[in-house]
Amino acid sequence: MSEMPEACVDLIITDPPFAIDFKATRHNYNRKENRVLQGYNEIEGSDYLAFTLDWLSAATRVLKDSGSMYIFSGWNHLKDLLIAIDQCQLTTVNHLIWKYQFGVVTKRKYVTSHYHCLFLCKNDKKRKFYPYRRFSKDAKTEHGGSAHYKDKEDVWEIKREYRKGKRTENSCTGSFRFE
Repeated sequence: MSEMPEACVDLIITDPPFAIDFKATRHNYNRKENRVLQGYNEIEGSDYLAFTLDWLSAATRVLKDSGSMYIFSGWNHLKDLLIAIDQCQLTTVNHLIWKYQFGVVTKRKYVTSHYHCLFLCKNDKKRKFYPYRRFSKDAKTEHGGSAHYKDKEDVWEIKREYRKGKRTENSCTGSFRFE
């Protein structure tokens, strides 16, 4: 991003490391080592705020005043992310929750079965939002409810497709079906 001019990007979607000692080939992620591409770089928890300030400052610099940003995050270092958002003077438009259909089994705490998705902007008066891109005002769901309303709820239930035998870079990427 350092080679990009200021204010040249309309939309940023990012899924930074969560600093949770992630091992993409661990058995609880149901992956075999020969099916996972290497390249994931973990961040130490003690370095997470500095790491986040570094990349978020760069992202803020290249984001247009009318632009938006979506940041996916776990809960473990959400506080550091929120501090960095404030220091970069970004505005939180929404705090979305992506609920997924499984979580990593735990013995001493509740199973985490969601990601946070922060919808941010630089200038709330100039940002763009397109509420009828997917569904018209009158579109209905299969159960007769408003498809447009359902599409704009702040809790997303998006089912991951499992493709056994396919290679994936890490558990944060892959093939998704939007319903």
